[in-house]
Amino acid sequence: MTSADSPGGLFRHPHDTLPVPLPKGPPWRRFGAERPARPAYVIRPEDAAVVDAALHLRRPLLVTGFPGVGKSSLAHALADDLGLGEVLHWAVNSRSVLADALYRYDAVARLRDATADPTRTPPVQRYVSLGPLGTALAAPPGAPRVLLVDELDKGDIDLPNDLLTVFEEGAFEIPELSRSSEESGDREAQVAVTRPVPYRAPEDAGPPPKATVVDGWVYCGEFPVVVITSNGERDFPPAFLRRCVRLDLRDPGPDHLKDVVRAQFGAEFTGADAETVAKVEQMIAEFDDAGRGGRLATDQLLNAIHLRLSTVRLEPHVLRAVLRPLDGTDPAP
Repeated sequence: MTSADSPGGLFRHPHDTLPVPLPKGPPWRRFGAERPARPAYVIRPEDAAVVDAALHLRRPLLVTGFPGVGKSSLAHALADDLGLGEVLHWAVNSRSVLADALYRYDAVARLRDATADPTRTPPVQRYVSLGPLGTALAAPPGAPRVLLVDELDKGDIDLPNDLLTVFEEGAFEIPELSRSSEESGDREAQVAVTRPVPYRAPEDAGPPPKATVVDGWVYCGEFPVVVITSNGERDFPPAFLRRCVRLDLRDPGPDHLKDVVRAQFGAEFTGADAETVAKVEQMIAEFDDAGRGGRLATDQLLNAIHLRLSTVRLEPHVLRAVLRPLDGTDPAP
């Protein structure tokens, strides 16, 4: 008896073989060799036009909307669609400061190495690495990177203006390398950059990439494609807003949700029997009614549909657990 054959489920039920082979997760929760290509990103034509405007203006795209509407996924869709490689991701929190996103200097490691061998002076550049923002700005002309600044509204109140300064100047200084350049006379330094988490494990990672720093400064060769997300937890200053192109992703309607389901599940949905398709369409209609105003996120609906397509018995209390509202209200009975 396998996990698929167990009539009572997986947990707390007898199995003939151990370890029990687990069923495949939904497409977006598969990893390794089983990880499928990213599904097509579903976006309204009017929203795509706003994205195009930001690309033409080379301005940051400030994307707002309720959790789960696809704000962060838009950055990955842009990178895939434009062939710009993996996304550089800066996840902002209450402790984030601009310097963390620009570069890191490991003074402790340099001191340790200098103490271990007093006859040698370790070069400063060996202990400097660019953060996600610094890496995006250091990209050479003709090869811009996509930078995702995720949930900027969770950061310090001054962070948007600090970020704005770097975006407008297109350059920043690394003081440790400036001092080193003055002392040694070496104008150029090669430093490590942030390596984004690949969607799939690369067959050949190759040598670690480097960026060139001149006289302690990183200069932008081509402005990156910047996607900034916000859940609307607080307002941003006008000076910051006027330098962004703003896109508000609205709650998806029934037709939009059907397109998302088709994109995520592919033949698993379109090839299902008529009864299953009808049940899924009913779930979409009920979700559209119950999930407005950010009460439910799209991925919650996708989780429920995966269970339905996997022929898991969706008892009412299980469905309520999967579709529990995000605003703390009680789920529908």
